[in-house]
Amino acid sequence: MVWTALEVAERLKKLNYTSEVINLHTIKPIDTKAIINSASKTKKVISIEEHQVHGGMGSAIAEVLIQNYPVKMKIIGMPDTFGESGKPEELLKKYKLDSDSILEKCIDLINE
Repeated sequence: MVWTALEVAERLKKLNYTSEVINLHTIKPIDTKAIINSASKTKKVISIEEHQVHGGMGSAIAEVLIQNYPVKMKIIGMPDTFGESGKPEELLKKYKLDSDSILEKCIDLINE
């Protein structure tokens, strides 16, 4: 999802929004400093993961933020449902993990 996040960040830039992308590749140890530093600059956080949102990276990020630097946050990922088989690009679109869907969610959060 890092590539998709970078693509969305570039599209946000063209719309005159600033953003920052962090590649958190591990939950443990989680990069608390990077999360807090980014949140302090952006004031809002979106996590994107291509698996279940419950107990995933977004939850770990939320835990860091609530204890250290509370900001508005949105967790984007797989809903609590059984997955399906199919072409990756079709599945990403179905579960709204494609760049268009993520861009829309980013803009919604920015404008809150």
